Amino acid sequence: MRETRRSTRAAAAASTAAAAPAKHEANRMADAAIAQELSSDFTVLNFDRRGRGDSGDTLPYAIEREVEDIEALIDAAGGSANLWGSSSGAVLAMIATASGVPVTKLALWEPPFILDENARPPADQVEQYERMIAEGRRGDAAEYFMSKVVGMPPEFVADARKQPWWAGQEAIAHTLAYDARIMGDYSIPTETAASVKAPTLVLAGGADMPFMRESAQALADAIPDGQVRFLDGQGHNVDPTVLAPALKEFFS
Repeated sequence: MRETRRSTRAAAAASTAAAAPAKHEANRMADAAIAQELSSDFTVLNFDRRGRGDSGDTLPYAIEREVEDIEALIDAAGGSANLWGSSSGAVLAMIATASGVPVTKLALWEPPFILDENARPPADQVEQYERMIAEGRRGDAAEYFMSKVVGMPPEFVADARKQPWWAGQEAIAHTLAYDARIMGDYSIPTETAASVKAPTLVLAGGADMPFMRESAQALADAIPDGQVRFLDGQGHNVDPTVLAPALKEFFS
């Protein structure tokens, strides 16, 4: 069952569609600014992934269902499209492309693979999330992600729980287990990468997480028609006015 609702922004002269799976901590509104920047050149389908925003969440979760959602949107766009994704959404976009979804070009912003196996998140994070969600501890699940996966300092996490945006983090805390499945053990899935046939641009800034540059280069090297581009000074929450021109250049 396809569970995605979309918002569209169309340009009169647009000839190609770009679909953007949102990153793990966000709904589609987090990417609205980038979608707006792209809409001058493309028809943009910016959508909520399963369990987020206006989209449904039929259980049990499976990565394959998210791939079907992307395929349904691309079918609605005319049968082929450029595809862009951020963070874990970038990894999902790569999985979809590798599985044969008709992607013309693929662009990925900071897929969070970690080359240093000693720096990777706990191996049991899926089980941890699911247990906390089942116990009604959504805030604890969001805190676990921030502290154990992202590696934010305790004082930041403690303060985050007091912020007005924290309720939004709790609302989508059940999707943390979805993204943990997508990420696997956080190593680069070389077999999947080798199956990506579309020209692919892997982008990274690395201003707040320097390892992202090394990971981006390694992933681009693993994709047959992959290339890497670094956006100096940009962190994981990239400035749309900096990212959009790089996407436009690549997709054109």
